[in-house]
Amino acid sequence: MRVELKSWDLASFDGVKLKIHEMGEAKSHGHAIILLHGLFSNAQTNWIKFGHAATLAEAGYRVIMPDLRAHGQSEAPHDANAYPRDVLIKDALALIDHLDLSDYNLGGFSLGARTTAKLLTTNITPGKAILAGMGLEGLAGWDRRQGFFLKAIELRDTAKRGDPHWMAIQFMKSQKIDTVAAAHLLKTFSDMEPDAIQTIITPTLVLCGSEDRDNGDPVALADLLPDGHHVAVPGTHMSSVTKPEMGQGMLRFLNA
Repeated sequence: MRVELKSWDLASFDGVKLKIHEMGEAKSHGHAIILLHGLFSNAQTNWIKFGHAATLAEAGYRVIMPDLRAHGQSEAPHDANAYPRDVLIKDALALIDHLDLSDYNLGGFSLGARTTAKLLTTNITPGKAILAGMGLEGLAGWDRRQGFFLKAIELRDTAKRGDPHWMAIQFMKSQKIDTVAAAHLLKTFSDMEPDAIQTIITPTLVLCGSEDRDNGDPVALADLLPDGHHVAVPGTHMSSVTKPEMGQGMLRFLNA
């Protein structure tokens, strides 16, 4: 069964326009999931291109995938005032409020997983959550990661192959990232401490590539979550997204 991809615009809490992509229709309550993509990526690259959204949609899920602020087809304002602290949390809450779903699930990859974890400490109540491409250390210590990506932006046109920033720069270029907007966005993220992680009662899947430790230890994260479950899929941080096991692992968890 082929499922149609639909896209629409959402004016977020401050009027910035976000592009929202959808696949599938929910076959019953609890069969909707909001998926947040990773840094410098977009819904197409993370969820649609390699079939994960289709896997879920063909199984009877409504899959809702925003392009994050300053990513994909969403607006990327250059005004620093458009990037208050934890702006992606505010954007996600605006989407959840707009959808007015009675029952839904929530997940994300890498930056999307960091955003999902922080959302789980607010007053939202998804049925299940998925933290993909994430380990315990990736939820804290953001200053170091922020510095790495800001340096990648600075070196965008001068770095040579072999530079530690090379791969991030090539990915930024492939995704046509607006580096002015991205630099503003990088400075909005705040850390999440272990005490906060332990307050998350939502059943949560930590889904990570077997060779992926870019964001720390996924097993340690699953162990710290009150209802955490770790599953390894093939690949590194970059390649795990290209494997069908990613979408299959998500589906098994949601259906369990």
